[in-house]
Amino acid sequence: MGLKVALQMDPIGSVNIDADSTFRIAIEAQARGHSLFYYSPDRLAFREGRVLARGWPIEVRRVKGDHVSYGPETEIDLADWDVVWLRQDPPFDMGYITTTHLLDMIHPRTLVVNDPFWVRNSPEKLLVLQFPELIPPTLIARDLATIRDFKADHGDIILKPLYGNGGAGVFRLDPNDRNLSALHELFMSFSREPLIAQKFLPDVAKGDKRVILIDGEPVGAINRVPQAGETRSNMHVGGRPEQIGLTARDREICARIGPVLREKGQVFVGIDVIGDYLTEINVTSPTGIQELERFDGVNAAERIWQVIEAKRAAARA
Repeated sequence: MGLKVALQMDPIGSVNIDADSTFRIAIEAQARGHSLFYYSPDRLAFREGRVLARGWPIEVRRVKGDHVSYGPETEIDLADWDVVWLRQDPPFDMGYITTTHLLDMIHPRTLVVNDPFWVRNSPEKLLVLQFPELIPPTLIARDLATIRDFKADHGDIILKPLYGNGGAGVFRLDPNDRNLSALHELFMSFSREPLIAQKFLPDVAKGDKRVILIDGEPVGAINRVPQAGETRSNMHVGGRPEQIGLTARDREICARIGPVLREKGQVFVGIDVIGDYLTEINVTSPTGIQELERFDGVNAAERIWQVIEAKRAAARA
């Protein structure tokens, strides 16, 4: 039976159809007979006990410049739908958090993927703190003296916003750096949030591996290699995707965190691994499934929908 699927995402008309994971998920849904409705997060609303979204029924196709067609604009009650995808990109700010509170009101009767309660309570750079044996030396702090002590202990560190994304605002501070105070002053001038610092991992030169987990099980990985002279490997800032397999250490990490992700309803997750260390668990809007499919022939979108369809069938039963 076809499902009614709503996509809460950034503007679908401007996505890169060869890289965007949400677009690939939508293509797969349509091929499986599910109907699609698109709306942006700013068009989500609560009104008199109902969670509403104003948007468009859509059809998608893999044609550059003509990849989406819109039906008439309309308002829907999300409680009447089978699945809602929470897929807008971070930053993980109060606007993002508010959407998770609203979607909480319809889940699990309407299946929200990923579970909004645990998306809200498991942001990328904080969920990893539950697994100290898997991560590099890490600090969450706002106080400059505390950050300075951490840098003195480890010499070479990465400093970045706690709730950022896509490599924005990521700085490497090596032992000769003199900019910590100035960077701290800059961050504090526009944000009240703490920063995250981690010991720099030289293995990043070989790549920052993105491992895709579906319902807690690893299905494959891609490697993201930074440009020459660049610390960041994010594809948003020019990182180059490469084919790579899963190592024994990758599988060990997944075996440790997979049951937790499954228990928290995180169907589609992308973790970041540098060398032997887990650095992030991405639950908000992970990417990488199109690159994985091109490199290894792994149809992660198919597996995602198999999990979702099974969950809906179990709920009906």
